[in-house]
Amino acid sequence: MILKNSRSSLKEDSPTLSIPLVTETISAGFPSPAEDYIELGIDLNKYLIKNPISTFCLRVSGNSMNNAGIYNNDLLIIDRSINPNPGHIVVALLDGEFTLKRLIREKNNYYLKADKENYPTINLYEYVDIQIWGVAIYSIHELQKLKS
Repeated sequence: MILKNSRSSLKEDSPTLSIPLVTETISAGFPSPAEDYIELGIDLNKYLIKNPISTFCLRVSGNSMNNAGIYNNDLLIIDRSINPNPGHIVVALLDGEFTLKRLIREKNNYYLKADKENYPTINLYEYVDIQIWGVAIYSIHELQKLKS
């Protein structure tokens, strides 16, 4: 049985922080002429968080989700209001231990699977206390620097 906990960790009246937003897009291919148009700003809370009352952040430890673009020390945004479905990356509490994996369904059974080889698939029916705390919606990580 998959349970969804409804506790909240963000307040509805969180302060906003507006960061300047350039109105032009940036080319990741060929360079384009730079323009000096800056919009008034963007509030990342409004852009990244759809349900503030049910959203929290979590720091990642480990490399089992690297192929999903989630790396060690990333900051994840988790939304607890989303109904977890197969294919979602979820935060699960299994017999008191947290894990981050992709929820999958095969032959009417649910499993948690890493998005990197050499990690075992977790059969949820082997645990007594199973809670899906939320669905990962964004991963924020520092871009890697080239070593010279």
